Amino acid sequence: DVQLQAYGGGLVQTGESLSLSCAASGITFDDYAIGWFRQAPGKGREAVSCISRSDGTTYYADSVKGRFTISGDDAKNTVYLQMNNLKSEDTAIYYCAAAAVFCTIQPLEIDYWGQGTLVTVSS
Repeated sequence: DVQLQAYGGGLVQTGESLSLSCAASGITFDDYAIGWFRQAPGKGREAVSCISRSDGTTYYADSVKGRFTISGDDAKNTVYLQMNNLKSEDTAIYYCAAAAVFCTIQPLEIDYWGQGTLVTVSS
């Protein structure tokens, strides 16, 4: 069975940092790109960041460029999302996601979803 276990959500204040982790089992980074989507109240699910070992690419939404950094630990089969200088508009449920081979920003193209973790940024 494929499992994506997300960790690290919480409540922080504007300008503070938070790190999310996504531990994957049943899949490997060689075959799947791993990333994060988020969904704010009343809004659709949007792609935040992704990393693909297959083509060595990373993706960041414009709204998080320069503030968020995605990285992977192959030995632990875990992807991390370091979020700095958090803003109130970053408040959302963050979902870990896996797509075959390449990163995608389309939720319908995601093969596996993890459970969400809530990030709340208070001003």
